[in-house]
Amino acid sequence: MADLQDLKEITGEAAAAVEAVAADERKPVVDAQGRTYATGKRKDAVARVWIKPGSGKVTVNGRDQETYFARPTLRLVVNQPFQVSGRENQYDVIATVKGGGLSGQAGAVKHGISKAIQLAEPELRASLKAAGFLTRDSRVVERKKYGRAKARRSFQFSKR
Repeated sequence: MADLQDLKEITGEAAAAVEAVAADERKPVVDAQGRTYATGKRKDAVARVWIKPGSGKVTVNGRDQETYFARPTLRLVVNQPFQVSGRENQYDVIATVKGGGLSGQAGAVKHGISKAIQLAEPELRASLKAAGFLTRDSRVVERKKYGRAKARRSFQFSKR
């Protein structure tokens, strides 16, 4: 009977520990300049993203968003995390992107912005995760194999 009492005490302590961990929610990660940093990736593109409270200005590789991402669809992709989280025109974004094409770079910036928003305001994690913005899209171009014209396409067959 004493063993059963000890077991109840242990389970009660474990439940209290779980509640303490749940109560100790994630804290915002902000540097001395008030910025939050995150890395975003998509295809071969890698984006380093810093966000800080501001007027909603987005700078990519030293250029304005409208000049760097000329197509409206790419600008729409970059701004999706702010729309989902309800934080339009509340953060300034400074991003440096390398590798890939413009579409991959826009996806990488979107991924970086999403991760940075989640670090700055942990309570927004659920909405960003539900939209699928915190998951890295792992699809990359398949490599070309020898004996093949492309990754999977064979050379044209000639009977004679």
